[in-house]
Amino acid sequence: MRGYQRILVLLFGFQGTINGFVPNRNRDVHFQLSVAKVDKEEELDVLINGVPGSKEDAFNPNDLPEINGYSMPLGQKSSGYSAFLDRSGVSWISNKMKIPSKEELDEDGYVDLKGENRPFVERILRAPFKAVSKLGGRKVREPGTLILVRHGESNWNKNKTFTGWADPDLTEQGKREVEHAARLLMEGGYKIDVVFTSRLSRAIRSCWILLQEFNEVYLPVFKSWRLNERMYGALTGLGKTETAETLGQELVQEWRGSLRSRPPALKVGDKYWPGRDRKYADLTKDQIPLTESLLDCMERTYPLWEDKIKYELQQGRNVMVVAQQTQIGDAEIQDVAIPTGIPIIYKFDKNLNSLPPPKDAGAVSQVHMNGLFLEKPGLLKEALKREDEWAKAVPGYDSTMSRHKTPMTSLERSLYKLNATRELGEWAREFIDLDAPVEDDGNDGNFGKPMMISEDAVWEQGMKELEVGGQFDPDAPVFHADKKSIEKEDQEWKPDDNILYNQPCVTSMPSAEVLRNGQSTPIRRDSVIVIIRHGKTQHNKLGLFTGWEDAPLADEGVEEAKEAGRLLRKHGFEFDVVYTSWLSRALATAWHVMDEMDALWLPIIKTWRLNERMYGELTGLSKKMVKQRHGDAQFKAWRRGYDVKPPPVSSFSPHYPGNDLRYQKFLRDRRVSIRESMIRSIERGEPVLMRKLPKSESLKDCMDRTIPYFVERIMPDAVEQGKRVLISSSENAIRGLLMHLCEIPEDQITGLEIPNGLPLIFDVKSKCVKLLDDGSGRDPLQVYNFGTAAKYLFRPCQNEDGTPDEECTITFESGSTPLSAADRETIDFITKRTPKPESQATEPVRNEVEA
Repeated sequence: MRGYQRILVLLFGFQGTINGFVPNRNRDVHFQLSVAKVDKEEELDVLINGVPGSKEDAFNPNDLPEINGYSMPLGQKSSGYSAFLDRSGVSWISNKMKIPSKEELDEDGYVDLKGENRPFVERILRAPFKAVSKLGGRKVREPGTLILVRHGESNWNKNKTFTGWADPDLTEQGKREVEHAARLLMEGGYKIDVVFTSRLSRAIRSCWILLQEFNEVYLPVFKSWRLNERMYGALTGLGKTETAETLGQELVQEWRGSLRSRPPALKVGDKYWPGRDRKYADLTKDQIPLTESLLDCMERTYPLWEDKIKYELQQGRNVMVVAQQTQIGDAEIQDVAIPTGIPIIYKFDKNLNSLPPPKDAGAVSQVHMNGLFLEKPGLLKEALKREDEWAKAVPGYDSTMSRHKTPMTSLERSLYKLNATRELGEWAREFIDLDAPVEDDGNDGNFGKPMMISEDAVWEQGMKELEVGGQFDPDAPVFHADKKSIEKEDQEWKPDDNILYNQPCVTSMPSAEVLRNGQSTPIRRDSVIVIIRHGKTQHNKLGLFTGWEDAPLADEGVEEAKEAGRLLRKHGFEFDVVYTSWLSRALATAWHVMDEMDALWLPIIKTWRLNERMYGELTGLSKKMVKQRHGDAQFKAWRRGYDVKPPPVSSFSPHYPGNDLRYQKFLRDRRVSIRESMIRSIERGEPVLMRKLPKSESLKDCMDRTIPYFVERIMPDAVEQGKRVLISSSENAIRGLLMHLCEIPEDQITGLEIPNGLPLIFDVKSKCVKLLDDGSGRDPLQVYNFGTAAKYLFRPCQNEDGTPDEECTITFESGSTPLSAADRETIDFITKRTPKPESQATEPVRNEVEA
């Protein structure tokens, strides 16, 4: 059997060599139910429906609501497949198998990874390097390594239920099995470059756990229906033991184990028919299987192997495939199994033929397989069983394998402990007398004399407020280091009793009765853009400049992201595509939102252009530290200046993106840097091409990469296709998006604050930003800080009939001071950008202006 055929078998856990695998052999064999077994069909009907003939109400696929497709262009009725037998020369593949469409080839943004369409200038620059490499006798690129991982135990695996395309999630043991697989890979020194998985939750979650353990959630992950489990047809959802007892062990084993036999087919509209699920909305009717044999699975998988996986291996990239298992019962391979929690490693020669595993002591493999097991099967299962026994027998037993500690730098750890000490001090104030004399042992060097302390008036007042239970934040704008600053501020500030503010549009929470009765909220089907800033990180909480530093979410940030997902689901939101950055905090936020919305299958497009602003040498430093070293004026210029860059990092700094593998491997849409290429070529002793990456960015620089990506990619690829878009990113990248969408002036954008974990709903039709009612009855402007530019962010929205939305008003309270020209200009700026029906006349501004 050819190398790729053996791998196709293993992509689903097909175990071992397949005897009788002959080219041109007819495989179009229907499931083996003879006339003598018709009575078994009735027994199967009883298993599925309870009593003979008691079917669910007839289901008409045409009654399904219109679904925004996963990747299908508007108006396209088929996927654009065409027969590929003549091209491939693989005669054993069925004539029904087709070439993937352009949309499927670019599934989850795959074309960006291949990077085939390089700019003309880059091709010119690369030519000399290629020539030098050839003259220098550069070694032939070795094929990458294939890593196969079966997903962890699912709920249905545990219950011994036929699963197929049904979508149960992992059990707690299944999660730990996958964590164990990741640790085995790390122990063996294996690196992962690209990941392929199915659209089933158990495989996708397994993939996420693996990448979390590697701390590499930024890696490209492509979710393909072609890697789904075998479709078990009418057996889906039935207990394996009960089915075998009812229909006979021999017949059930024939369905499960024979290469060509198919189980009885589902009917269109059955409970487990995949056409009900919108994750398969991009598939044509003939692509959605009603039942499958093992050979059908191989044919379904082949185009993915041929067009993507094989290509990646040939490029020298290490490919991890996280998928499902299907057992085969042919005589030669019936004893071969694919265990959970143990990766299988395949190496290849230059012709992509799989190499036999090494004969080293301790190497584990199975008969008829060239894959190397990283651990002897059975050890993990026994270890988890023993641990469960200990957990039940020993009170307070803390499972070592369940611990998850967020890594911290030394600075983070110090500041974290400092904050904890301060919180402890505030708690201790409840139990001690602050006015009591302090016993002095003389160790402070003043021989028992009381210390004379000079405190700033504002600080002293703040401490008094704390003593009586008030609040005092030394980082708040009202805090000043000395009295001179206060006097200067008093001279510059002049009272103005005109207050201008904007009331944001808040979409009402679905009625309590609907939520209480478990009724489904009407799904929003119009194109929409939901923008969310990542949840809080430890850097945010400690006041550190983060930038491109890959800080993970804090526990509070995880909960913020989950709450955002729950809120979006309550309001009936669904998405068709997700865009996010290469930073784990934004990726994790998107993941938790999708998880709460039961939409882990959604395509995620990752791009560095949605990264946070690059803070240069300030990265990782405390804001207080920067202010103390460089002064308040310089600190404000670097942090809030629109076109002011912080000091750049060195080419050899750990904070320089060029030293991060994710940007070295996957970033292709930046020009080559001659300077950086020369530096790296000298360092490595061979020609190396390096991209020009930012060493520092102003807010303007950040927007110059973010806005074009939105205009040139997100708009035409998603918004203009009628798709519902979720964007998870960082504060400064989101500022750029909102400046473009809401036409916020450049000189005002630095005053816009973006709260963590709050969904901002941009209505594509009315061109305005809305918030979602969380059911608390709180005023969003009282709960969240949107900064001084909130009046530009929230402008009035219109109802569908063109009338003004009464929840969205521009209001100002007029006192004795005349309205200033600046306030008048602001009102004019907002109102002129608010669409009005032609019949609505513009009224002069009075005490309240409504658009």
